[in-house]
Amino acid sequence: MGRRVVPLTDKKVKSLKPAGKETIASDGKGLQLRIMPNGTKSWRFVYKSPATGKRSNMTLGKYPELSIANARKIAEGHRELVALDIDPKLHKQAEKEKTEAIHQHTLFNVSQQWMEQKKSEVTEDYAKDIWRSFELHVFPSLSSQPISMITAQSVIKTLKVVEAKGSLETLKRLSQRLNEVMIYAMHSGLIEANPISNILAAFKKPQKQHMKALEPQELPELMTTLAEASIKRSTRCLIKFQLHTMTRPNEAAGAKWSEFDLDNRVWTIPSERMKKRKEHRVPLTEEVIRLLSIMDSMKVNSEYVFPSIKDPKKPMHSQTANMALKRMGFGGRLVSHGLRSIASSTLNEAGHDYFLIEASLAHLIGSDTHRAYSRTDYLERRRELMDWWSTHIVNASSTKVPLAIVA
Repeated sequence: MGRRVVPLTDKKVKSLKPAGKETIASDGKGLQLRIMPNGTKSWRFVYKSPATGKRSNMTLGKYPELSIANARKIAEGHRELVALDIDPKLHKQAEKEKTEAIHQHTLFNVSQQWMEQKKSEVTEDYAKDIWRSFELHVFPSLSSQPISMITAQSVIKTLKVVEAKGSLETLKRLSQRLNEVMIYAMHSGLIEANPISNILAAFKKPQKQHMKALEPQELPELMTTLAEASIKRSTRCLIKFQLHTMTRPNEAAGAKWSEFDLDNRVWTIPSERMKKRKEHRVPLTEEVIRLLSIMDSMKVNSEYVFPSIKDPKKPMHSQTANMALKRMGFGGRLVSHGLRSIASSTLNEAGHDYFLIEASLAHLIGSDTHRAYSRTDYLERRRELMDWWSTHIVNASSTKVPLAIVA
């Protein structure tokens, strides 16, 4: 028959004095008090591990911070786990890792990880726009929320603030971006399913708005106004350059001298500066080369064709053209991105090849399969189209009468 263990009392524990070595006082049922030579007293639970079949122990806490009563409660919980063939030490470690994972994988942290991956797919400006939208509308209320605890209701509540402001397009973009983050989390094994996949059903649908642009027959008005406008010469050249090359505002404003091959009359925009992350070549017309010559004559110590006036080490802001168009009286009628629309409408009405027009606009044409087999960008065939477009612009610059569009 085993020796009967007399449970400890608070008085007994307080009376225990340290010896020259570690001593043990048992409370029974696996609960022990260790008395160290320096006087420290701590509780531990001793048990037979269901995982290994060997004796194991785990520290519970120091006395008197952990009282006898609470130490017994903890030990009882561990005994219940052992009875269920669960090693309490392994269980505690698993719970700790689970808790740490919850606090580590917050919406903010997971969004950062997703953003690092997203940067390889979009331009730097677009990546900044995505992150800024999160900072303004999502992170103030949800940044510290564990990704596993994000619910449709919590996101809807956050985005209702954006809806109340009437910013429905922003709301739509935020929903799309948050869904991408959640899908990334799902594929990373952080969540089982995406709980916000259908949240747009809870909001008003934005009215589709096309980019503000002039009609093709209004091009002479634009060119006349541009010629007479009281704006900086470099800004005037930028607007003309963007119009002639049919490029996006940030692509034109960020043009670098190193991207131009004047001998072969081609401008190669690297993939990292393109919206679709695909290198784009632009045939250079006589008028574009003339604009480059003008900017070269004004050249400062900068790698950019259109350097910022305040800091030549940076390019002109992509919104510079927009602000100039607004000052010229085109507010509400035309934005700089709409210059591409004028080109597209004009060229299509004139009967030019659709594929050449879309290639000139750096649009992706056809299905993924079609693009996989068709790698050409029709550069040589686009030279004729771009020459026609440049000539059309020059003709529009010399008349205030709407131009008839003929092929």
